[in-house]
Amino acid sequence: MSKIDSSAAEIAALKQELAMLKRLKTGGPQGTGKGALAQVDTKGKFVRKESTFRDEIKKGGKYPPESGRYVLYVSYACPWASRCLAVLHLKNLDNHVEICKVHPTWQRTKPSNPLDGHIGWVFVDPKDEKTTFSNTAGYGRFGAMPNTTVDTVNGFRTIREVYDSQKDKYTHTYSVPILYDKKTKSIVCNESAQIIEFFNKEFNDLSGVKKELDLSPVELKKDMEEVNAWVYKGINNGVYKCGFAKSQEAYSEAFGELFEALDKCETILAKNRYICGKKLTMSDIRLFVTIIRFDEVYAVYFKTNGKLIREYPNILGWTRELYQIPAIAKSVDMAQIKQHYYTSHPNYNLYGVVPLGPSGMKSSKGDVMAIFKKPHGRDTI
Repeated sequence: MSKIDSSAAEIAALKQELAMLKRLKTGGPQGTGKGALAQVDTKGKFVRKESTFRDEIKKGGKYPPESGRYVLYVSYACPWASRCLAVLHLKNLDNHVEICKVHPTWQRTKPSNPLDGHIGWVFVDPKDEKTTFSNTAGYGRFGAMPNTTVDTVNGFRTIREVYDSQKDKYTHTYSVPILYDKKTKSIVCNESAQIIEFFNKEFNDLSGVKKELDLSPVELKKDMEEVNAWVYKGINNGVYKCGFAKSQEAYSEAFGELFEALDKCETILAKNRYICGKKLTMSDIRLFVTIIRFDEVYAVYFKTNGKLIREYPNILGWTRELYQIPAIAKSVDMAQIKQHYYTSHPNYNLYGVVPLGPSGMKSSKGDVMAIFKKPHGRDTI
C-alpha cells in the first residue's frame, strides 16, 4: 500500500469513528426507556431514577410466597441484581425461585428499528458457540458466556421485552433485577432493596429455606437504616455519580463524598467485624457488591482512583471474609462484571478493550479473585 493509499485509509477510518461518536451522542430510544447514562441533570450530576414496580411478596396477599412461582431476572454484572442473588443463595432459595441470567454485553434492544437506539440487557444462549457480536459501536468480538441463560419463562430476547409485556405500566429504564410472577405474568418488583427483604423473610416456611438466618434483625433496624443511607449515597450510588458525571464539578463533588464514606467504613471495620456490629446483616451485603467491583472496574472506569480497596486493610479483610462465604461468592462473576462495564458503553470505552488487572500478572496465576482468597484475619475482631 502506498503512503497516499495508507493516508486515505486512515482518513476514512477517522471519518467512520467520528460518525460513530456522533451517533452515540445523539442516539437513544424514541420517547421511552432511556438507560442510566441519560439520567443526568442540567449540572451534569447523575440522578438515579426510582424503580417503577413496587408490589409485595406477602402471605395472603396478591403475590404469596410459593415455591416455583417466581423468577428472578438478573445480570451478574449488576451490583443491584447481585445483592439479590447473594441473599437468595444465603437463604437457600435456589430450588424455589428460578433465575434467568442475561449476557453482560449490552446490545440494541430493537435492532430492526433504525430510529430506536436503545441499548440494554439481552439474552444469549450459552450453548450457542457460533454466534458472535461486537459492541454497539461495531468494535470488539464477543460471544456466548457460561453462567448465563436464555429466558426460560417467556422466551423473550431482551429485558426490555419483559417490561414491554406489562401494558399498564411505564418504566423509564429497562433494568435488572426483576422479580416476576409466572402465574399472572406480572412484574412484582424491580427494586432490589425490597426484593432482598422478600427473600430474607417471606419465603421462610418453604422447604429447606434457612429461616434461622435473619439478615435484617429487629434490634439492629435503626443502625442498619443509618448505615444504608450513607452507604447508598456515598458508595453504592456514589461510584455511579463519579462515573456518569458530565461536569468536573459534579465529578469532584461525588469523588469527595465517595472517599469520605470509604474512610468511614475503614474506621468502623477497624473496631467491628461487620458494618453494623458483630452480626452479618443486609447492610454488609449492600456494601459488598460495590466494594468487590471497586478495584477491577470503578477505580479505572469510573475514575474513582483516590485509593484502591487493597489499600484499606480493614475493608479488604472484611471483603475477603464475605467473599469466602460460598453463597456470597456464588453471586460474583468477575468475568461478566468486567465485560459488561468495559464493553457496554462505547461513549466511555469505544473499542471495548477490557483491562486485564491482576489476572494478567504471573503472580496471581491468572486468578482475578486471588486477593480475596487470602486469610481475612477478622476472627479476632
